[in-house]
Amino acid sequence: MGEREELMARPFTLSPGSGRTCRLRKSAGWPARGDTNGLEIACWGDHFEVDRALGEDGYLPGRHALLDKYGLKCWAISAHLVGQAVCDHPIDERHQGILPARIWGDGSPEGVRQRAAADIADTARAAAAFGVQTVVGLHRLVDLAHGRHVPAGA
Repeated sequence: MGEREELMARPFTLSPGSGRTCRLRKSAGWPARGDTNGLEIACWGDHFEVDRALGEDGYLPGRHALLDKYGLKCWAISAHLVGQAVCDHPIDERHQGILPARIWGDGSPEGVRQRAAADIADTARAAAAFGVQTVVGLHRLVDLAHGRHVPAGA
């Protein structure tokens, strides 16, 4: 086995998460031109819509067909935006700009957290139905004494 084949023995996955406005069809075409063999699909834009995955016949096979077209697999679903609303403090107007309206609701912090937690549970069910065992998210710790976000692990 050559060095390249040895390195590619594990999945090499691209996360197009910063491309919220980029459609999945376009994102899927990027790694097909390189050495990437998978995508971490995000739960925003048209990439992976949890409600459709759980309730619409043909949605998940369609996502698989799109990945197959480019020779890609999916090993992780990314739920960063909703995931951070589960633990963030404070929940404020900054969250309204990144959360779906169904999660933001009336903007009540505890309501936002509860809806976000329920959505993450739905995301795990949708990922399992898609054949994916990993859902990744994001949370931030807050230094309450100084009112600032602290990087995880600090």
